[in-house]
Amino acid sequence: MKKNVLFLSCILLLSVTILIGCKNNKGDKVEAATTEETTSANKGQAFIDDDSETPNALRLAMQSKDHTTLVAAVEAAGVENALVNVGPLTVFAPTNTAFDKLPDGTVENLLTTENKSKLAYILTNHVAPSNYPIDMLEKNIKKGRSLYMASGENVELSKEGEDIMVGGAKIVSTVKVSNGWVHVVEDLILPKE
Repeated sequence: MKKNVLFLSCILLLSVTILIGCKNNKGDKVEAATTEETTSANKGQAFIDDDSETPNALRLAMQSKDHTTLVAAVEAAGVENALVNVGPLTVFAPTNTAFDKLPDGTVENLLTTENKSKLAYILTNHVAPSNYPIDMLEKNIKKGRSLYMASGENVELSKEGEDIMVGGAKIVSTVKVSNGWVHVVEDLILPKE
């Protein structure tokens, strides 16, 4: 009788072990599939629906009919998430007209897959990783300071009459956004290289 109980106990223990092993394998497959689906669907913070009252820099550009080329460029370069970071950050947003000033074919060429990193570099040259409302820009102009941009370059600030110039581009309007400031500019701020 003692041998039968021991035998049954061993079989029961072996069955439970096999059952648990099989269950873990199924769980691993489900978990792996779920992780794979999440990873492929997760495009980052820029793609989270946000119904807040004050838009972030990217949402503001997406809502503007004057910034459709900028939005297309941001998407082509894959830098959407950079514009929705908590910040503070300051974006100098060129209008469609600013892009139109480039030589014929330049925008189309930059939007190609081959030029993705070049386009990203140009776009990050329009983002300062700090909080720069107009009054702060004016203080930096008086002190003779330049702005450090997310591209790693420094951009010159100046004042011509009442106009504030950033890298040679005139600021034509300013909007406070949830993650900093957007200054609309009428020219591109091209990197030195």
